[in-house]
Amino acid sequence: MQSKRYSPDLTPPWKKQRPAPEVPAEPDLVVEEVTSGFCGAVIRCEKTAQGPTVTLEDRFGKHRVFPMEPRGFLLEGKVVTLVRPQGAPARSGPARTASGSLAVPGARARVARAGRIYVEGRHDAELVERVWGDDLRIEGVVVEYLEGIDDLPVIVRGFSPGPDARLGVLVDHLVPGSKESRIAAEVTGDHALVVGHPYIDIWEAVKPSSVGIAAWPSVPHGQDWKTGVCRALGWPENTGAAWQRILSCVRSYKDLEPALLGRVEELIDFVTAGGGG
Repeated sequence: MQSKRYSPDLTPPWKKQRPAPEVPAEPDLVVEEVTSGFCGAVIRCEKTAQGPTVTLEDRFGKHRVFPMEPRGFLLEGKVVTLVRPQGAPARSGPARTASGSLAVPGARARVARAGRIYVEGRHDAELVERVWGDDLRIEGVVVEYLEGIDDLPVIVRGFSPGPDARLGVLVDHLVPGSKESRIAAEVTGDHALVVGHPYIDIWEAVKPSSVGIAAWPSVPHGQDWKTGVCRALGWPENTGAAWQRILSCVRSYKDLEPALLGRVEELIDFVTAGGGG
């Protein structure tokens, strides 16, 4: 007599769990983790040695990381299995901002500090925003631009820097013995810091290789530097359009000269060391 074979799984069919539908963990999808009850929006998915994970952000801005296990989440009250979206690139490490700092996904801008960073012109402000914008928003630091440095002493006196309202200033072409260096020495104090780079204009702080040129041209003394650069490079003599062309070539701190990078980081550190916020 032939014996019957039984499945090793003796769970009655009516008690077996059906496979949960698979749902791509697209950014901003709101789900609830079944074990903890943590509810939040998808921030990112990552591939780790232990398996794929998903990061959720709740309505208070708190982040939690969970393994993407089968039947691990509730979507609109129904059990689902989160999966990586099709074509989603695996991330091998933490994301970074354009300045090279660790990115803080989902971080909200901090309320602006009383302290400020001043730069000499619109182009300077746009370049600082391009590379350090994410960092500045998290720190609550506002960047404003001056129309030249001649009125800086009056502006500083009007600002009245203090322990909770520090002032940082970035100056073009700050070299020993220059007019700029004399003004900087006049206003620098415990709560006001003036630093500068050696370049004639902020354009020069962008690496020539990033712009696709061999070097920044030498412009004869007495000639408008930006116009002279456009002429030497064969660009239309429209300095606004030329700047947008240069700025579009800046993707991260790697496109900037170290002499500028260090000065901006120094100012951010100085302003955020104050207690205001």
